This record gives sequence, C-alpha cells and structure tokens, in this order.
Amino acid sequence: MQYRKLGRTGLKISEISLGTMAFGRWIDERSSAAVLDQALDAGINVIDTADVYGRGMDLGDPSLSGESEAILGNLLKGRRHDTILATKVKAPVGKGINDSGLSRYHIYRALENSLRRLQTDYIDLYQVHGFDPETPLEETLGALDDLVKEGKIRYIGCSNFAAWQLAKAHGISALHKWNRFESIQPEYSLITRDIEQELVPYVQSDNVGVIVYSPLGRGILTGKYRKGEEPAAGSRLAAGEKRLELLLSHNPAYELVEEIRPLAEARGWTLAQFALSWVLSHSYITSAILGASKPEHITDAIKYADQRLTREELDHIDEISRKLKHIR
Repeated sequence: MQYRKLGRTGLKISEISLGTMAFGRWIDERSSAAVLDQALDAGINVIDTADVYGRGMDLGDPSLSGESEAILGNLLKGRRHDTILATKVKAPVGKGINDSGLSRYHIYRALENSLRRLQTDYIDLYQVHGFDPETPLEETLGALDDLVKEGKIRYIGCSNFAAWQLAKAHGISALHKWNRFESIQPEYSLITRDIEQELVPYVQSDNVGVIVYSPLGRGILTGKYRKGEEPAAGSRLAAGEKRLELLLSHNPAYELVEEIRPLAEARGWTLAQFALSWVLSHSYITSAILGASKPEHITDAIKYADQRLTREELDHIDEISRKLKHIR
C-alpha cells in the first residue's frame, strides 16, 4: 500500500480507503469484521463512514441511522489508533425538524452521537456530507472550528461541494483565521468525470486533498452489468438502486465499459483493477474509497493499485470518452 499526504497537511493516508456504507445496511457485524480485517491487513488506514449509514437508508426511517458507526465502534476496539477514522454529518438521522443540516445545533448533537457509537473521543476527519443552503457557512465553519479547538476533531473536510462552494468556505475560514476544509470527497470514476471541469483546477491551486467515492462507478466498471441483460440477483441494479439506474440511463456507461475492456485485458487485469488504477494515476487524487461487502472485493481490487497507467493509455481513454461525448 502506498500513502499520500492529505492536501497541505502532514497527515499521510493510504491511497485506498475503506468505505463502510454496507456495514449494518447490507452485511452484519461478523461479515463487516472480515472486510475490516482484510482492509487493515492490506495497509489501508482510512476508514470512511457517515452517521446516516444504516438500514434506515433503505427503509425510509432516518431513526435507524448509525449502524455502520456502531459496528465500527465495536470492531475498532484495541486498534483505534491504527486508523484514520472519517465520518460525516448533514443527512437526516431522525424525524425531528433539527435532525439534519449543518447548523451549530445539529453538528454538535450529531458529533456527540457519532463519538458515542464509534466509542472514541475524537474524529480524525469530520466531513460535512453536502452543501446546506439553509445554514450560513459562517455558522457551520465556526462550529467546526470550535470542535477542532475542543479536541473532538483533528481535521475537517467536505463532500459533494462545487468548486465555488469550497472556495467560498475557504475564504470565510481565512477571514476568521479558522480551520479550513482540508479535503473534499466527490464522486469520480471513468464514467463520472464532472469534477475535472472546475473542482480539480481549484483543488490543485489551493492544495486540497481529494478522497473520491465510487471509483468503480457504483459497480458498473466491474463489468457485471451489460446492456440488454438482466442484472444478477443480489446486485445493486437488481435491487433497484435509483442513483445507479439514473447513471446508466443518462451516461454512455455501457459503451465506455466495452471500449475499455480490451485495455484491461491487454494488461491481464480485470475491469475493476484497471478502473481503480485509472483513478489513482491522476496526481490530484489523494485516495479512492473502496466500498466492500466481502474481503475478496478488497483483495482483488487492490492487486495492481500501486501500478500506474501509461500516458498513452490515459490519452487513449480520453479519446474514447470524447468519441462517446462523455467529456469535452
């Protein structure tokens, strides 16, 4: 496993992070333990979760949120200090009017609940899960800065922010001499490259860490879905995941996969291995979050993660994407 500095900080994180959205949602604690053990054995030191991850995401009941954090709290006993623990705040975690968002009230309450579930007294990287247009950024950033000073948070980050939102947040933090967002967590893969237009130039200019999610395109880049074929039983597409269905209906994903397949085969790699290496071949990426529900998902995916694609391969992929009108 290779490690990269998180933006301008001195924190070194593994170039692969473990995403735990499946914990308590699709797999139980015993299966989660097997996945976590494999990740730590592979040298992964970033464990990414969120207060909203749990059965409530599928059952429509936000009061059932938090199972991923609770499972991690049990599993990390005795090895908490060997991990960089990251969690998030914003999504509804209850039915009350103030059980979501980025107000000072909700942030403080949500953090205390996350600390309790995770059985720890600090979070290494606390991330806002998205932009909250109803709460002034000054209120959010001021609350986060206070929590850093109280020792409950080490670093702060954001997820799903546009470049202008991140830049505005940085300006406010600079004005007040507050801790700033040191990382951003956007979606990024061979089939989701929107961040290249504005966000990537900004993070490069301002030295912000980039920890991306869905580097395998929500499973599309494993090659398990083919146009015109019924998805395998038990897959996310068979379960009717709306975001996956939307991605496939508004994106030349199937065509891109078939164009990329020969490039992966030429290396003797799986599509997933090739897709992950493509993400990590870009210097502006700090780490890629790998969601896993089985230990072998980690073993197989990271087999060639330390190998970079050649300039010729990257250019060829860009040509394919332009041909499919996937990028400009």
